[in-house]
Amino acid sequence: MTILRGATNCAAAAALIASPLFTAPALATPGFNFGPPSLVVNGHFGKVQVNTAGDKTDKWGMVLKTLDDTDIGSDRITIQASGFSGWHAHPAPVFVTVTQGSIVWVNGSDPLCTPHPFSSGESFIEDAYVIHDVRNASSSESAEYIAIRMNPTGVAFRLDRDEPNNCD
Repeated sequence: MTILRGATNCAAAAALIASPLFTAPALATPGFNFGPPSLVVNGHFGKVQVNTAGDKTDKWGMVLKTLDDTDIGSDRITIQASGFSGWHAHPAPVFVTVTQGSIVWVNGSDPLCTPHPFSSGESFIEDAYVIHDVRNASSSESAEYIAIRMNPTGVAFRLDRDEPNNCD
């Protein structure tokens, strides 16, 4: 029993010493002068099923359904001058409204790595699992936006990603 324990301890120590030699480095791209997000509110809603098709306002109606427990929340995100978020994605759509300054949303899932500028008062939707980077358009002023998010309960909202090969 003592010999087995000693051999097991030696093997565990050798694995611990060797592990840095075989571990791949983290390739995710960290942000710079970005956030962290300031939580405004987060709610747990269980499965969501909303359908206003029978009670529309003029032609407007909504159908929203999730297949599992859902969190819905809002974050205020500040990007300092020349800042950027780092490449990432989200497990669900994000509804974004710029509240101060200007940002550039870069779509890394697009083969052309297309940048999309947005200024204060403008809104857009980030689709789920689209690799992107958010940058402050200014080198002297901060920018800010509000992100409304719906995501699966218990799933990380930010999914760090490597810089796409098509983006410089």
